Amino acid sequence: MMLQIQKKQNYKSLTSKTILVKSLIATLAIGLFAVNSLGKDLSSEKNESLLLKPIDGLNDEEYDKFMLGKSFFRIPWVEAPSATTARDGLGPLFNANTCISCHPSNGKGTLYNENKDFSRSLIPKLSIKSNGSKEHKKQLELYGIVKEPNYGNQISINAIHGVKFEAKANITFSEIEVKFPDGEVDTILKPHYALKDLQYGELHKDTTLTFRLAPTLNGMGLLDDIPNEQILKNEDEFDKDGDGISGKANYVYSPITKKIELGKFSWKATTTSIKHQAADAANNDMGLTTIYYPNDTCTDTQVQCKKSPKARDAIDLPELRLDAMTYYITHRKTYSAKETKEYKEGLEVFKQIGCNKCHVASFTTKKGIKISPFTDLLLHDMGEGLADGRSEFKATGNEWRTPPLWGLALHEKINKKTPRLLHDGRARDFQEAILWHSGEAENIKKTYMNLEKKKREKLIKFLEEV
Repeated sequence: MMLQIQKKQNYKSLTSKTILVKSLIATLAIGLFAVNSLGKDLSSEKNESLLLKPIDGLNDEEYDKFMLGKSFFRIPWVEAPSATTARDGLGPLFNANTCISCHPSNGKGTLYNENKDFSRSLIPKLSIKSNGSKEHKKQLELYGIVKEPNYGNQISINAIHGVKFEAKANITFSEIEVKFPDGEVDTILKPHYALKDLQYGELHKDTTLTFRLAPTLNGMGLLDDIPNEQILKNEDEFDKDGDGISGKANYVYSPITKKIELGKFSWKATTTSIKHQAADAANNDMGLTTIYYPNDTCTDTQVQCKKSPKARDAIDLPELRLDAMTYYITHRKTYSAKETKEYKEGLEVFKQIGCNKCHVASFTTKKGIKISPFTDLLLHDMGEGLADGRSEFKATGNEWRTPPLWGLALHEKINKKTPRLLHDGRARDFQEAILWHSGEAENIKKTYMNLEKKKREKLIKFLEEV
């Protein structure tokens, strides 16, 4: 009898220990889930390789497609003809030979390279005024701009053997002091655009020259999955609600669908989808042809460029490979900041002064994923200070798409330096970027400048974490 009682006591003790261990495991699991409760697409992990990782849950076939796209994104393309037929066709004119040259680790580009020269992430863009001709009207319909006759839509800083590059960037900066009501003084940089080493003659007399710094690729797939209805509900082109903010949608021609569609990507919302953006960049930045952009970027005056050796295949980036690249871009992890106490305090200031009217904090994708990209993907008049005079489809020379803020916190991890901000990289930090805001954002900028310094610091810390 005593033996049976002892056995029961031992069993109860063992059962209690088992329950305790299981409870501890469950508690730890809940804790771990709470730390990374952002699902398979999102992560608050702040490291330099996050944007290279696939989302969780890909099956073998999907993972193979992801890795195929990654290879065409990261491994250098070479000029034709080459034994490497899968990756020949670079150029004749190009800026970079890989996508990651402009988007290091899929993050934001840098203004300067290690040699203190302007990096390949900085792209000079060209356009001229329309003369009303049939040809110019056709270009406006298809590209949203009229190309400069000698150099085309953008400047290529590199070329294959036997072909001259087009030109080099030559931006200089002058300093402007800005004084806050509380006495603080900051200095912002005003850029002066120019080109040097022009290889194909002078620019057309009516040329508009501007520069674009490659943005981060953080969350591109999720942004692409936002329903158009959610974007358009924030549109208020004629400011009917009287709050001073008048977001406008850009409608552009898509070579993918051959229709006019809502623009979502690029600095003026001139591409409609990730595939559209990838094909456009492949052609303009690397000289790679697709069925949507079947021609090299040589102009009629660039004789050696047009005579240069051709790749074995007519299309450098066939549909299968372009689709794989698109899949890779859209199925990577997305950085979304952890909502710490400091984050919430900064977000409160962000909303208090009205930044969230353009940098919208919340969307829900078609797949039901709640995201915080801090953009409305709409165009806004940012004033004369940021105007570059380049109209693209419905975007005027002083209108810009609200750039997503998420993912900028990874820049320093990836590039070991703070990000240069705004379309041309003129702003050295977030405060300088804010001080360049004007137009629709003029009153919000003034409200920021009138905040007590402690609140300004909270806002800046928040932006550094996003």
